Amino acid sequence: MAYSIIAKAVGPRCNLNCTYCYYLEKASLFADASVEGALGLMSEEVLDAYVRQMLNSPGTHPVEFVWQGGEPLLAGIPFYEQALRIQKTYAGQRSYTNVIQTNGTLLGDAWGEFLSRNAILVGISIDGPAALHDAYRVDKQGRGSFKQVMAGLDILRKHRVDYNILATINHKNAEHPLETYQFLKEQSQGFLQFVPVVRQAAESRETVTPWSVTAKQFGEFYVTVYDEWIREDVGKIFVQLFDATLGNHLGAPPLVCYYATDCGGSGLLEQTGDVYACDHFVSPEFKRGNILEQSLQEMLSSQVQHDFGLAKSRSLPLECQTCPVLFACKGECPKNRFLPATDGTHGKNYLCAGYKYFFEHSADTMREMALLIRQRRPAQEIMRRKN
Repeated sequence: MAYSIIAKAVGPRCNLNCTYCYYLEKASLFADASVEGALGLMSEEVLDAYVRQMLNSPGTHPVEFVWQGGEPLLAGIPFYEQALRIQKTYAGQRSYTNVIQTNGTLLGDAWGEFLSRNAILVGISIDGPAALHDAYRVDKQGRGSFKQVMAGLDILRKHRVDYNILATINHKNAEHPLETYQFLKEQSQGFLQFVPVVRQAAESRETVTPWSVTAKQFGEFYVTVYDEWIREDVGKIFVQLFDATLGNHLGAPPLVCYYATDCGGSGLLEQTGDVYACDHFVSPEFKRGNILEQSLQEMLSSQVQHDFGLAKSRSLPLECQTCPVLFACKGECPKNRFLPATDGTHGKNYLCAGYKYFFEHSADTMREMALLIRQRRPAQEIMRRKN
């Protein structure tokens, strides 16, 4: 079984205190200071086991080491230098890459030189122009982080580091789709990923926090951005949802787990060596073991993990099973499936109405682009027809 892992070199530790962050609260899992690596740095023993097992994993496909947090730059350059040395030791003929997802505020020339020299791809989090970014992406004192992030982005450009932009769609910037998209487009190297902020409120199973995007906002955001993209940016700007939707129209293998029929192939490694079912399911009931006691192959090929993955499709309400856009949506992420369906059962996606609006709105042009690709013609030809 092929699998991927998100590694948390410093666990949930972060220098920011973003309002919508779902991961900071995970510090409670590591409250026992006697646990090696608890709220600290991944040990050399865990790091060695992780790298070795990934490079010895089944298949010959390139291995991608994905470092997230918290804020993974808190691990420091020496940690990643050590990781690179271990990778070189175990790689043999197997190719591999490294990706770091950062808030960008700790980037300086030393980081820029290191990332560039080692061809490490950076994902940098920006939510839009200053007023929109600073609405929720704040430091421990509640101050906006926009200026620091832009300074970090300048470092990446100065050192010619390849980077992608990751932005949330939240209650604030969802009201300004074109402003957000055009700003991020200008800052990007051509690749944008939007992640919806959906967080259930503590007081009710079916309500969400004030900073969460509504389904209506979500759908209108994507439709507005898509209309701009289909006129101006096909083949120039790559938006993850648009690529995934086009892929599903073509019947291609899914690009991301959200839009796959089932999941379970992407685990999470904490700095303590603990392995969880998924980045969005880090809680005791989804712990699969520890990398120092079991192999990643054993944990992610286990029956319980297999059942976790299949539950994505098997738990779909009948309303979803008969939906005309299921081929594109696939029920999206199970973490967002907490609304009642028409038959009274739970399991309908909170963002369902927004996704349906986008998939129906984009269907004709997606089909046109899919036809162009089948004819071995570039998808961007569609822009001639829309202008």
